[in-house]
Amino acid sequence: MIGIAVSKNGIPIRLTEERWYHIVENHDELAGLSDEVLLTVEDPDYIVKGWKDELLAVRKFTEDKYLVVVYKELENDGFIITAFLTKKVEKILRRGIIWQKREQEKN
Repeated sequence: MIGIAVSKNGIPIRLTEERWYHIVENHDELAGLSDEVLLTVEDPDYIVKGWKDELLAVRKFTEDKYLVVVYKELENDGFIITAFLTKKVEKILRRGIIWQKREQEKN
């Protein structure tokens, strides 16, 4: 187990070693950033609808890049599926924003 983050819905979301290896194998720019991935689940700027029943936590990472973490919530448990960086945040947000951080929280 790499770590656990608590989602905005109060569900513990696990980042397993198997999933972390999958993430860094496909997105090597995230190597060493597991804490950032967990933080994105706990403190996202947006939560967006996934493709099926996943959720996407989105958080500004650099001036022009956002970290997107795809995760699934079950009744009392959840897990991270994958994570990636993108500059095309508008395309992600068009999926449907479920939750958004208020302006005063962004500081």
